[in-house]
Amino acid sequence: MVDEKRKKRLMWQVPFLLLLIIGTVLIIRQQHAQPYQQEEGMAFGTFYRASYQYERSLKSEIETALAGIDAEFSMFNDTSTVARLNRGEQVQLSDEFMDVAQLALDISRDTDGAFDITVAPLVNAWGFGFKTQQMPTSQQVDSLLRLTGWQKLNLDTSKRQLVMAQKGMMLDFSAIAKGYGADAVARVMREHGVVNFMIEIGGEMVTQGISPKRLPWRIGVTKPVDDSLSVSGELQTVLNITDRAIATSGNYRNFYYRGGRKYAHTIDPKTGYPVQHSVLSATVITDRCATADAYATSIMVLGLEGAKKLLERHDELMAYLIYADDSGNNAVWFSPSLKDKIAE
Repeated sequence: MVDEKRKKRLMWQVPFLLLLIIGTVLIIRQQHAQPYQQEEGMAFGTFYRASYQYERSLKSEIETALAGIDAEFSMFNDTSTVARLNRGEQVQLSDEFMDVAQLALDISRDTDGAFDITVAPLVNAWGFGFKTQQMPTSQQVDSLLRLTGWQKLNLDTSKRQLVMAQKGMMLDFSAIAKGYGADAVARVMREHGVVNFMIEIGGEMVTQGISPKRLPWRIGVTKPVDDSLSVSGELQTVLNITDRAIATSGNYRNFYYRGGRKYAHTIDPKTGYPVQHSVLSATVITDRCATADAYATSIMVLGLEGAKKLLERHDELMAYLIYADDSGNNAVWFSPSLKDKIAE
């Protein structure tokens, strides 16, 4: 009797397993046959690239998503939410803006102000913003510091408003908006059922699945050499990264020399001056690109030891840091969890 029951069970199980195997083979064949689309264009004053496996182009959907982010956070768009807030207008905030503003404030708190979206007046004063001015005097820096400070922002969730405590304060989301834009494009991919994709906006990336070579996505980390024209493409290393977001911040492309001294674009929100320490490049890997973007900028402010302390508190973050050692040579430090992802 027991044998009869087993035979009947097997009679049902075998066809089911065969159907499962056949279905799996058909899905794999379909995935292999489906082409990878390659898109590129301009977004947020830089280039974007998208590589994804899908039956048709999603460029229109991608650029619609990016235009929506630009309409919220661009400092170059006079009608953007940020521009309107910086003019002192009262604005009813969208879900997207509330999300990014809350994330920015959370990271400001976590990094003790190393990340600060109110740093715009200082960035502009040092000639890295959308208004180029003469180098500020120490008195001007001290005066501008009174107009900065993330603690002076009040994000009112019930009224959906962001209130700045002082007139003259300005917001700058440039260190988080590109990452958020990459997240937005990744959402477009997932909404269309895309399994394999890589999105990049000016060095901020989101990867999922596999590349056209049927391997994990290979992400190059650029060697930090003075390259204000962005012509050097020499790589420091290559990371095998998939199902993660990656952001890199560095001072080796956006800088200028004046009076024989180099001034980097990362401003320390506490001192009001460009940072002067050994970290040349910070690459952060985590689940969300906006988060990686903001923490990469934070590390450029915190320096090597400050970055290590930060990363000790955050198991969800991995980092690859390039810094100048005591002899002035490039050296590398990376999270232990990143070791098996380093390709070369």
